[in-house]
Amino acid sequence: MLKTTLAIASLCLFTHHAQAQSLEDDFEGNSTINSWFGDDCNLNTSLSNPVSQGINTSNTVLEYHDIGGSYANVRFDAGRNFDLANYSTFSFKIYIPSSGLTGNQNNQVSLKLQDGNLGSPWSTQTEIIKNVSLDQWQTVSFDFAADPYINLDPNSANPLQRSDLNRVLIQVNGENNSDEVLAYIDDFFYYDTVQTVISFDQLIWADEFNYTGAIDSSKWFHQTKLPAGGSWYNGEIQHYTDELTNSSVTNGELKILAKKETYTDQGVTKQYTSARLNSKFAFKYGRIEVRAKLPMGAGTWPAIWTLGKNISEDGAYWQTQGFGNTPWPACGEMDIMEHWGTNQNYVSSATHTPSSFGGTINHGGQVIPTASSDYHVYALEWTNEKLVFSVDSVTHFVYNPPIKDAATWPFDDEQYILLNIAIEPGIVGSFTESAMDIDYVRVYQQSSNVSIKEETKISKPGLKAFPNPVINELNIDISGMTGEPETLSIFSIDGQKIKTLKPLVSNQQIQVTNLDSLAPGAYLAIFEMEGQKQEVKFIKN
Repeated sequence: MLKTTLAIASLCLFTHHAQAQSLEDDFEGNSTINSWFGDDCNLNTSLSNPVSQGINTSNTVLEYHDIGGSYANVRFDAGRNFDLANYSTFSFKIYIPSSGLTGNQNNQVSLKLQDGNLGSPWSTQTEIIKNVSLDQWQTVSFDFAADPYINLDPNSANPLQRSDLNRVLIQVNGENNSDEVLAYIDDFFYYDTVQTVISFDQLIWADEFNYTGAIDSSKWFHQTKLPAGGSWYNGEIQHYTDELTNSSVTNGELKILAKKETYTDQGVTKQYTSARLNSKFAFKYGRIEVRAKLPMGAGTWPAIWTLGKNISEDGAYWQTQGFGNTPWPACGEMDIMEHWGTNQNYVSSATHTPSSFGGTINHGGQVIPTASSDYHVYALEWTNEKLVFSVDSVTHFVYNPPIKDAATWPFDDEQYILLNIAIEPGIVGSFTESAMDIDYVRVYQQSSNVSIKEETKISKPGLKAFPNPVINELNIDISGMTGEPETLSIFSIDGQKIKTLKPLVSNQQIQVTNLDSLAPGAYLAIFEMEGQKQEVKFIKN
């Protein structure tokens, strides 16, 4: 296969810039919304607050008075298309007096997004519905990345993948009815007021699979121990093995192969085998990137995912190392890619937390017609604020719960990577084998915390180090430079000096040996030539 080249010596940047402009209205003269309109609804944007109490003691509110219109709503046009992939949350305060209602409709409020440039804007509609209480002010938030949404056209894409939405509608107690509703609305806000700049510019761990044979046991662990009861979770029917027939490296790629074969292990015989790999590297925050081609066949279930290093699952790598003190889902799970062979052209991502797990409500996905015939880059960007899941840089799910606690956000501790193919009970009888081929696995983090002194800044661009990643001996090409360095120092990426040594120089190359004692990770080699400090970055496998 054509191997993707990784240039370690030059920084690989993953940066998101969002030019922020808020949409807000406090109905007291502080507004970035040009005009509100009412459809089948009486509208007053400067009503003296009739219930100045609780969380809203402001002077002026919007009055919403549906006098029986079938499709009553209030709306405004934003004047630009929403960037929901990065900014997905709308909110406002609402008060519904019980005395202003007729009929028996469910007490709810909807926020709808449409393309107001079309003659039939409702055809593009996506909405979120929230239940509300009567006779009290409350703040209601609508997050198109985390909340269940409804597309009027079921063929419409996930809202996070769309760029055609520019109109906001608010509707109280549903539509297609003649019941009356009186409501007061205040402090509308669209959360795009903070400029986000995230740069994952430092490769800290990787497997490029540039070797042949068994997987690198310094990086990966075969998880084969059956859970209690003799079968894997979710009714899966495979054995996970450490056989080369189920996981091996060839032609620059890792092949995880699910097979139909009779196999006995731990006193249990099963008719299918596969592999489940745990990374021996755990980390907190960063960008995880896996370039892969997926298996196919109804009943196959490949996954690229993470679990908390603290999971108490018997037989998981970090549990065998003494870290297993937290059950699932309290440890947290981030599913970067899941693919069910029964839905061939669709890949999805999800989170599992104590607040929602198993059939979690926190998920998203996208259609990838070539998921099993071509390579795609599956990625997760993980910060202390949110999780962003994508395929080929197209975001399809953002997890950003408004309240982050142990129930919703167990993601401030280290996680590790898992790669596997499960077999479901409904596997088709004609299935024989299918593989997930992986070109590389990479983990990046931000280098903003690097504390190397100013004097160690790189002063000659283009210095090349090879092989990179390195096992024992590193070569640095100094072609075109004069002189030789007297010493060379190795620093960890956080600025701690590891060692200083006398390098060997031959044929315009600096040779640094005996690196096998370094722990896997990212390092800096710093030396002085031509009167200036020189720096190259390298990865130790």
